[in-house]
Order: sequence, then C-alpha cells, then structure tokens
Amino acid sequence: MSNKPIETDAVIIGAGPVGLFQVFELGLLEIKAHVIDSLPEVGGQCIELYPDKPIYDIPAIPVCTGRELTNNLLKQIAPFGAQFHLGQEVAKLEPQADGRFLISTSQDNHFLSRTVFIAGGVGAFQPRTINLEGIDIFVDKQLFYHVKNPEQFARKRIVICGGGDAALDWAIHFSEIAASVTLIHRRDDFKAAPKSIARMRELCNSNQMQLLIGQVTAYESKDDLLSEITFTNIDGESKQIPLDDLLVFYGLSPKLGPIAEWGLNIDRKQICVDTEKFQTSIPGIYAVGDINVYPGKKKLILSGFHEAALAAFAAAAYLNPEKQIQLQYTTTSPKLHKALGVKSPTFE
Repeated sequence: MSNKPIETDAVIIGAGPVGLFQVFELGLLEIKAHVIDSLPEVGGQCIELYPDKPIYDIPAIPVCTGRELTNNLLKQIAPFGAQFHLGQEVAKLEPQADGRFLISTSQDNHFLSRTVFIAGGVGAFQPRTINLEGIDIFVDKQLFYHVKNPEQFARKRIVICGGGDAALDWAIHFSEIAASVTLIHRRDDFKAAPKSIARMRELCNSNQMQLLIGQVTAYESKDDLLSEITFTNIDGESKQIPLDDLLVFYGLSPKLGPIAEWGLNIDRKQICVDTEKFQTSIPGIYAVGDINVYPGKKKLILSGFHEAALAAFAAAAYLNPEKQIQLQYTTTSPKLHKALGVKSPTFE
C-alpha cells in the first residue's frame, strides 16, 4: 500500500446536497467525516446538470438554484470541518477483521472508516455521449454535455441535441442570447415539461429557434475547430449545419461501478435499505438519497435530507453501542450551539 490510510469514524461517498447534509447531521452528533466524490467540485447533479435552474421544493426556501443550495449547504456544514477528496472514485471497499472498512480511491488514497455513507445520487454517473468517432477532442471546447457558464454561449451559433428537460430548457434560454439555436431530436416527441415543449414550439413558429427531427451523423472541422455537423432526417436526407458550439443532452448513464461488487443487496442498480436506519445489508454501511430504494421511495432532495438524519442517529448508536443517543434541538441545546459556533439565546 503506497499511502497510509486515513483513520476516521465516517466516510461519505458523494458530495451532492444529500451527502453535504449528511456531514451536518453527523456533525451534530460529534462524528467527523471525510467526503469522496468523482466530480471535481461539490454539488453533484445540482451543479453538473442545473446549477442555475430554480428549485422550488426545498422546505422554507421558496426558490433557489442548484448553485445557491450547494453554497448554503457548504456554509451550514462549515463548523464541522469535513475534508473533501474530489475528482476520484471509490475503487474498493474491503471489510476488515476489526469491523472497519478499508476504502481505496482511484487516486490511490486510502481510508480506514468505522462507518460508510453512500450518497452517490444515481451512482458515478457519466453523460451519454454522442457517437461520432473522433469528436471527443472537442469536449469542453466546443462540445459540451453540461452548461457551467451560460454566458460563454452568447452570440454563438448553437446546435443542441436531445429531447428532455435539459435540452429544451437550455434551447429556450439560449434563444434569447445566442446568434442562433438549432434543436435536434430523433423524433417529434419530447420527454420534457409540457410548458417547455409549448414554449419551444412558440419560439420555432416565430423563427427564434429551429427544430429538426433526425440525428447528427457526421461533423467537419477546420483549423482544429469544429465547424459544422451533418444532420440526417428520418427520410435519410442530409444537410450541413455550420456551428460554433454543440451541446448534447442525451441524459445520464448511471453506473454503480465498484459499488456493485461490495456484496450489498441491490435492486435495479439501487441499494436496498431499511427505513429505520437507512442501513444496507452490511452493518455500518448506509445509503441515502437517490441511490437507495425502499417501499414508497421518492427521489426528492428533501427525502434524502430525512434519510441522512435517521442514518446519522443510527450510525451514532452503531459507533457507541453502550451510549444512549439523546435527541437534542438546535433551538435550545447549548451543546449544539457550541458545535455550530453560535451563541445560545437567553429565553425570558
């Protein structure tokens, strides 16, 4: 082993909103955590897929973007000093004789942890890519599978591929700032919000964007730049479309990856848990958020927050089986106020 393992009470796999809130719930119970994520920054799907789109179903927050939610969660967990290990996947998880788990990452980092929390969303997901030989050299230059900075596409000739929410939402958005927008989908049937479909058709009717039914079948480059794509319709007729940027939203390909080899009870690429502890089939390993499944499961961020709270209490009992875990409230507990770095209020 090239690196000495980091010894800790908890490792969280996944730095999306639920993984971040898991840090908070563990912190309230005096359990410090290390967080591992395959993405280069925290926030999970919120940052990768819709950083600037509004979210309306976070309790007590009428509206926030994925970026705002992530930033607020980072502020909330700051007192607990979680350490983040980003841009690396968990490659191995091996139970040890002393009950701990040896976790190894793709960057050759190692952890010896007493508990593990899998908060990996849909897994170590990858965007479904466009199948054109050699086009990968333009990824993150002129070929994009997600939008991080919308302003970089202003006044550009944009071609967008896809028929889901992401494709239509960005096509609608860019119709106001791009030089031109062409939306390509393999059929005239869309898996998006009805309001977005109606708005897209309005923009097409007013020539503010163009819809083509078919697929991209080839591309051309000039001076090492992507210059045009070949579009082929359902009748086999082709034409060339000049462009500056190609945006592809074919959805995500969720991959459990090595998680599938850990001996957990898995159903259709989701990890089975109970609804008391959100523990997996292996004691000491918990799964929260979109990656888990149980009767009545709803894939909502707020559901994941609930799961993280119960998993934290279960882990505290697992780590300290002889200690009674008291339920305390952040409103009134001086101990929690101290942990959070806030002054305890004086009630008259």
